[in-house]
Amino acid sequence: MERLLLISTLTVIISSCANQQIIPAEPYIDIEPDVITENFEEDYKTVWERISREGNLNYPLNDEINHYVQSYLKEDAKINELLLKAKPFIYEILEEIDKYHLPIEFALIPFVESSYDPFSVSPSGAIGLWQFMPATARVYGLRWSWWKDDRHNPFLSTKAAIKYLAYLYNRFNKDPLLAIAAYNAGPTFIEKQIKLNKRKGLSGDFYALNVSKQTENHIPKFLALIEIINNPDLYSLELPIITNEKSVQSVKVSNQFEILTFSEFLGITPEEFYTLNTGFTKWASPPSASIEVYLPINKVEFFLASQEMYFLNHQMRWVTHKVEKGDSLWKIASQYDVSVDDLKVVNTLNNDLLSLNQIILVPLSHESATLFIPYQAHIVSEGDTLWALGEKYGISPSTIASKNGLNLTSSLQIGKKLNIGNKSIYRTLEAKQRTILYSVKQGDTLFRIADIFNVDINEIRKINNLENDFLEPGQVIKLVISLI
Repeated sequence: MERLLLISTLTVIISSCANQQIIPAEPYIDIEPDVITENFEEDYKTVWERISREGNLNYPLNDEINHYVQSYLKEDAKINELLLKAKPFIYEILEEIDKYHLPIEFALIPFVESSYDPFSVSPSGAIGLWQFMPATARVYGLRWSWWKDDRHNPFLSTKAAIKYLAYLYNRFNKDPLLAIAAYNAGPTFIEKQIKLNKRKGLSGDFYALNVSKQTENHIPKFLALIEIINNPDLYSLELPIITNEKSVQSVKVSNQFEILTFSEFLGITPEEFYTLNTGFTKWASPPSASIEVYLPINKVEFFLASQEMYFLNHQMRWVTHKVEKGDSLWKIASQYDVSVDDLKVVNTLNNDLLSLNQIILVPLSHESATLFIPYQAHIVSEGDTLWALGEKYGISPSTIASKNGLNLTSSLQIGKKLNIGNKSIYRTLEAKQRTILYSVKQGDTLFRIADIFNVDINEIRKINNLENDFLEPGQVIKLVISLI
């Protein structure tokens, strides 16, 4: 809690939560990055050294910049914690900036936009590291669905944001301050203010423009960070070490997976996985034939060598959906990215009619629907034992163990699917429970999460050992949900 109180003041100072991006008035200039860029990995030990030595945005200090310098530096612990938030992402951002020959200091913009928090959601609906508004996000190819949101994806959103900044930088004659102001307030608005000033015989410089207080403060916050990173010794500050080297790599995954078991398989915490894969908004990856996943670079070789065995033992087949007012087969199929035909086959539906509160089984892959219900199954939840399951289903514990390659002394893994027999799966829906993970979003409360997943709020507190009801965006909590 003390950590949260320390950082909250600084977050308020630097976050520009009401990002006003709009679509450019005319089609954006489709600037393509260079194919080959110079490699700086051996030249600089840290990203701060790289930014300081390559940077050339030199602006005289004024009262506003000095004000924010002092705000950042009130406590060394707070500024260091803020800067460390960039660790998983800033190297990739620097590499993308190099491709477009933009000022290297543009890598500091997410500090002002979102406190370098990919989970960030502003009250106005701006999302992610770069605080994309929906209209601009769509123009630059970011998409979102029930399963994922590219605006939260730190790597995809970076590619979109740098491309947008390259467009703005060129549109405003390579004036970096006007480009940043246009990123925050919208290019059409900034262009209009420049034209108004020129008609009055005034300067078109950023500081001469009539802009909102938010945009007016945006630039000195950004320049204050440049001042600190360029002159840490002047301020008796030791910058946190973030090495200038690649630490994250994307891999293609061909099957859907649950975040909990997948992170355990990789040997990382679910929080680490979610930080790199913030675009995944549910407890599992999207049911796509090819999913891009971001891993710590030291885990890639292990994943490539072991993924076949993982998916052999952790196949996802289905979830259930309770029909609500306004639902239709087409809506449900779209929500879960499956076909209407598969929904009909799995649920033995002869027509398209649905009843309120009807339970619909939803297959979670594009495989043949006949593969989804091969046997009566039980998903292991906390407290399950072979003896308890044997009593529940009227089958001997040794039979269950034999069917699933277990010994009678084997411990049961939470979330694992056990083959109980060849009876209809519908007879055991009431027994289906699963421990899943949920990544807390801006504005979430325990009451809201309990309502979304139809679980008891006291159970959430108990399973997560929560001492109070305060939740932080990006926090990962466990939920034991019923699949009906």
